[in-house]
Amino acid sequence: MTESNPSSSRPSPTTSEPGEPGCAGGLSVLDPPGVPGPADAQDGAADPRTAPSAGVQDRLVGRLSDFTSLHEHIERLARARGLDATVAAVLASGADLLGAGRGVLVTRQPGGGPGQPVGLGLDRASLGALETVPSEQSLLARLLRDHDRPERLHSPDLAEDPATGARLRELATHLGLGGCYGLPLATEEDGPLAAAVWFYEGPAEPTERQRELAHRYCRIAAPLLAKQVEADKVRRTTEALRRGLLPDRLPQPAGLRLAARLVTAALDRSCGSDWYDAIPLPDGTVGLTVGSVSGDGPGAGPCSAPGAAAAMGRVRAALRAYAVLEGEDPVSVLGDLELLLKTTEPTRTATAVYAWVEPDERRITLAGAGHCPPILVNRHGAEFVETSLSAPLGMLACWEAPGVELTAERGNTLLLYTEGLARRCGPTLHAGQANLRRAAADAPRDVRIDPDRLCAHLLAVCPDRDGAHATDDLMLLAARFD
Repeated sequence: MTESNPSSSRPSPTTSEPGEPGCAGGLSVLDPPGVPGPADAQDGAADPRTAPSAGVQDRLVGRLSDFTSLHEHIERLARARGLDATVAAVLASGADLLGAGRGVLVTRQPGGGPGQPVGLGLDRASLGALETVPSEQSLLARLLRDHDRPERLHSPDLAEDPATGARLRELATHLGLGGCYGLPLATEEDGPLAAAVWFYEGPAEPTERQRELAHRYCRIAAPLLAKQVEADKVRRTTEALRRGLLPDRLPQPAGLRLAARLVTAALDRSCGSDWYDAIPLPDGTVGLTVGSVSGDGPGAGPCSAPGAAAAMGRVRAALRAYAVLEGEDPVSVLGDLELLLKTTEPTRTATAVYAWVEPDERRITLAGAGHCPPILVNRHGAEFVETSLSAPLGMLACWEAPGVELTAERGNTLLLYTEGLARRCGPTLHAGQANLRRAAADAPRDVRIDPDRLCAHLLAVCPDRDGAHATDDLMLLAARFD
């Protein structure tokens, strides 16, 4: 294993090897060919005696090809959106530039160690095996060091390299890893951000030109990766705060099993924030609710989600208080909530459904405000619980709607969900609701009897059409009567 340190191997800025960037006989890949140099500025026709030789022309053509290739890979990296896409682009471009077939990249964790590895041409089992390499033998760990960090690591044949640790040699033989070439991705401001190692299928080593291109690419990729790492930290922190506004666990009262799923939309795209809750009431009954807060004044749109998330936390806290005071009357609970919105959140609206449940009697009393109708899953299939048509809270001068009462059978499951899930299940809201009901009805029996598995099943069968571009939270709350 050859380890090169910047202090010992990096050439000074004033020295160049023949044919390398910066020397008279070569062309820098950062400077596109075709730009006239000092010699080209002479007046008159070119002297045939000074015309470039065939070897020089070949080098110029090679440099032009290098420049074009590097430019294409940088463009691909610039188009990547999000940390995952950026990491994938770095891995793929590095492998292409080095002529390698496989690779692994890790980002540096706050504590300094490597994070979860991302592989190219390596399955999860192979990545897990590479994580068992002791840190003193790990190529990635060496490339992430704060001090004495090598500029590169390379070995023509990992399985036969005496400088490679025993565990890594064993894995190289087992996984079919031949030569390798590793580079850190670091900036002066942030230090080491990530480390990448690319593998060849057999004993091999990149050419000097391939090394140069990979080094140049990683130097350009590092600051772009730094921005994505910082954005990912902000996103994770924000999502943790949003989830902190919701229950960290659900109660499990006698006779009732509860499960929930939440998939939040990106804050830079979302226009609202959803909630769910299961509230144990003093008399042994339970209040179940899901809803969505939106709006931030006229013209509210993407990027208004942070304010909506904060408002959602306030609305949910108020609803819990109203449920404790008058939980057996869902219409009164939602009426009080609307009064609160008009008084304290005049620029916002909310849709909601609130159900008061008596587990022993399996009796359900509910009311909805502009919300998707709940679904009752039974042994014969699934059907909508039709709440009366009503406007969202805060939209009309006075909200009012009658409640609905029904009695569930033992083994039935009540599904409450928000609009985001319905829209994920179909091209329109109504089509999505119908598809969601059908998916619940068609779920296998062993799935329908387990509310947690049923939630997972419904998310799995409804395709994620928007992915990272989703603008609605997905919320699902399931209550099964045992």
